[in-house]
Amino acid sequence: MSSPNPFPEQFADRLAIRELVDAYAHLADRRDAQGQAALFTEDAHVAVYDGEPGAEPAQTLNGRDELAAAFGSLRNYDKTTHFNGQSTVTVDGDRATGETYCLAHHLWTEEGQRTLMVMSIRYHDAFVRQDGRWLFAERRLIVDWVDRRPSTA
Repeated sequence: MSSPNPFPEQFADRLAIRELVDAYAHLADRRDAQGQAALFTEDAHVAVYDGEPGAEPAQTLNGRDELAAAFGSLRNYDKTTHFNGQSTVTVDGDRATGETYCLAHHLWTEEGQRTLMVMSIRYHDAFVRQDGRWLFAERRLIVDWVDRRPSTA
């Protein structure tokens, strides 16, 4: 007897993980730091790198409380838009890994000058399914480049 077709389950898992990644960006742009932190496991680890990982991370965060505090810093900007691009995901049972590209746009005004900062980011993620729901277990945020320039309204 042949084994059942795993495609529907894999498709559902990949869709759920993409929705998780997109929810992170959506909540970031809505300034919902608690909602963002709830997308992570209780003991999640996040590391931020300026360029390829190899050196020590510029910032590390552990657990939902530290994540929520850090995510709250987005309130310093007038507006943000996180635009997720291509992504890859490999699912292995209740665990998965993936990489997602993101262009993160940040607008603020300082001393009467409006500024736009665009960051090219790659997220290297480890996901885990807990109680039937996919969550981030680990996220490595890699900043490939940053462009800062004056912006007009």
